[in-house]
Amino acid sequence: MRKFLFPLLTLILLAATQLQATPPQDKPVDLTVSAAASLKDALDVITPIYAKTQPSVTLHFNLGASGTLQQQIEQGAPVDVYISASPDQMDALAKETLLLAGTRQDLLRNSIVLIVPAGSSHVSAFKDLLDPSVKFVAIGEPQSVPAGKYAQQTLTYMGLYDSLKPKFVLGKDVRQVLTYVATGNADAGMVYATDAKTTAQVKVVATAPEDSHSPVIYPVAVLNGSKSVDAAKAFVVFLESSQAQNIFQRFGFAPAK
Repeated sequence: MRKFLFPLLTLILLAATQLQATPPQDKPVDLTVSAAASLKDALDVITPIYAKTQPSVTLHFNLGASGTLQQQIEQGAPVDVYISASPDQMDALAKETLLLAGTRQDLLRNSIVLIVPAGSSHVSAFKDLLDPSVKFVAIGEPQSVPAGKYAQQTLTYMGLYDSLKPKFVLGKDVRQVLTYVATGNADAGMVYATDAKTTAQVKVVATAPEDSHSPVIYPVAVLNGSKSVDAAKAFVVFLESSQAQNIFQRFGFAPAK
């Protein structure tokens, strides 16, 4: 009996050692990221790259106007990470203690430009928007679209806002404003410089002076209600990495720091 006992014990010990040496498999994680619509193209490139580094994590993006995304979060939408195109929306969520402490970071910078359809020659400066030949000027809804708020600030700074109000076509997000101009449904519009780079159907004719509007900062944070805090934190860290920042810069964004 002893003769068989030792080999049996050896086998049991070997099996236990192999079990301890085998790393636990990562559990699949679904992350919901609510992000400003202007980030779409950069995030489309980042997603498959992140999938290679974190194959157990599946990213789901909810893209839209930062104000609309803020309201969804306030109403209980299950969001893990939020990236807004203005500090205002993030400040509002912070006041309601909806952000996970210590996770908020300034991620990117952008600028505001005046665009017209590619074949247009009526507008070459902001003051030209007053010309009677310009019938429609597209901007984002200032109350919910940060690009619209920046446009309002810029035009107010230049003394043009009140005069241009009858010409405004309001977009639900900055990409809709871009579409209005690209399709010729608006004679001009104000979008982020990064949006203007995404299509040859528009051209940039002027850039808003930096002192004409508040800084265009994109903050990022993990939400308090996240069910996958560690994975959410890891994604934010990746967004701040040189690899992700290089992708953002390819699309015209600048580092926030």
